Amino acid sequence: MNNVASLFFRDTLKNLLPRNLFFGVMASASLLAGTLTFTAKADAQTPSVNNNEIVSYAQAVLAMEPSRQQAFGEIKKLIGGGEIPQIVCNNPQSIDSLPRKARDIAVNYCNRSQKIVEENGLTIERFNKITVEIQNDNNLKRQIYNTLIRLQKKS
Repeated sequence: MNNVASLFFRDTLKNLLPRNLFFGVMASASLLAGTLTFTAKADAQTPSVNNNEIVSYAQAVLAMEPSRQQAFGEIKKLIGGGEIPQIVCNNPQSIDSLPRKARDIAVNYCNRSQKIVEENGLTIERFNKITVEIQNDNNLKRQIYNTLIRLQKKS
């Protein structure tokens, strides 16, 4: 896996770590984005995200990352050499396809992540909307990325 990453990112380790963390965090956020279904209501414009929400969002995904890594590691051990299926919190089929113990780990991760989001001042609905918006707005993606790096440097 490291060899594949080095093919795409020919940077120093100092620059590689924030990128890998960002992608891991975004994977975590995407997984959590599936925890609740979206309403069918269409917005006329993309909702704007203010600076406080950017910071709250970044703090939440950073706080979720250790839990995501731990859950992934535990599920990987349980499954062994097999491929770990994509787990989406609001898709019972993706969780039901896991072995019993792995299923419990995934459900616990989803519950912890929801609590982390709320503790960081966002509703799940708002967190999910921001996650979707990041996928379509490179400027917002850059702002979140920069905030993640700034927060990491502080800690």
